[in-house]
Amino acid sequence: MQADALTMRDIALTMQADALTMWDIALTMQADALTMWDIAKFNSLQINEMLY
Repeated sequence: MQADALTMRDIALTMQADALTMWDIALTMQADALTMWDIAKFNSLQINEMLY
């Protein structure tokens, strides 16, 4: 039973690590989205300058 408890603990720790990785991926995607937004704003500014 003690060994099972240790295995459960390892599984819990692994799941926690996975959750952190997912969090990192989410933050990276958020950063990418902001970059895309900056690029879009920059492009629309350039288009406006060309038009006027």
